[in-house]
Amino acid sequence: MGRKRTPGLVRRQGLWHIDKRIGGRRVCQSTGTAKLEEAELFLARQIEESRQAQVYGVRPARSFELAAVKFVRENQHKRTIRNDIAQLKRLMPWIGSLPLKRIHIGVLQSWIEHRRKEGVATGTINHGLKVVRRILNLAQSDWLDENGLTWLAAAPKIKLLPDTKKRQPYPLNWEEQQQLFSALPAHLAEMALYAVNTGCRDAEICNLRWDWEVKVSTLETFVFIVPGEFVKNGDERLVVLNDIARSVVNARRGKHPTHVFAYKGKPVTRLLNSSWCRVRRNLGLEQVRVHDLKHTFGRRLRAAGVSFEDRQDLLGHRSGRMTTHYSAAELSKLIEAANSVCERSGNKPELVVLRRIGVS
Repeated sequence: MGRKRTPGLVRRQGLWHIDKRIGGRRVCQSTGTAKLEEAELFLARQIEESRQAQVYGVRPARSFELAAVKFVRENQHKRTIRNDIAQLKRLMPWIGSLPLKRIHIGVLQSWIEHRRKEGVATGTINHGLKVVRRILNLAQSDWLDENGLTWLAAAPKIKLLPDTKKRQPYPLNWEEQQQLFSALPAHLAEMALYAVNTGCRDAEICNLRWDWEVKVSTLETFVFIVPGEFVKNGDERLVVLNDIARSVVNARRGKHPTHVFAYKGKPVTRLLNSSWCRVRRNLGLEQVRVHDLKHTFGRRLRAAGVSFEDRQDLLGHRSGRMTTHYSAAELSKLIEAANSVCERSGNKPELVVLRRIGVS
């Protein structure tokens, strides 16, 4: 007579599966083994973990890999999820099998050293550390199991590495702006002039479309509302135009049916192209990036005495305000603030950029 099978175990496609009520809930999962003895041990462990959780509040030893899978499934909407997945794939061989409660900055040191030996930038390593930190924080605060317990009792501090090589912003002074814009091809000079007067990013400029234009009849002007999919923080962005930015846009009307900025009948895909790189190299301004035009706009707003809140709105930074909904008075105030940096003149504050000698 054969051995009596343990209740709650069923054999399917060569493997033993659990189908049993444990601690008031039905558990249906594979044991991952074809051996009955191993399956029985697996089931016993599940029953004991449930009892420990219900009676003593002891959390099951969930692995980092299991937490990573949950994180990926719940964050498919994130704009950076592909990069997060890439980081997690590199982390799995090092910490994937470890229980969540054993993850801390100490066990990550070997992974950090490995990535450094591969020549990976500190910023990229920090991205991986941020993903680990986010998962641990969610496991402590948001993720509850069937017993009402969080996945992790307390999340350790995951401190990021100091990034001494991180490039600092380089806001242009007026002479540098004149040199650069005069040497750029005409279509790039227009885009750069628009950028330095709106604080828009490269993607927001290259994708700027006529159907994003919104007329403001009460003020006899117009603005653009950029959809969130083209904005770094994922929120819709209101682009307020000062006199110079508005003149740039008006000069582009009728030149392309869909996009504001085009060249030879096609939308410009990026401002930082070979022409930009060649011009800045010839001028000895290799350190100037397209993003520095945004920094320049922000610094000039600050030098002109524009409030922090208005600078946030003009630069498209995320804040607690609904930044695409303004009254006419509020919008008029923003336009006035944007116009305060239109050009250098005797009654406008000069932007003084402090740079260390020998540092480009």
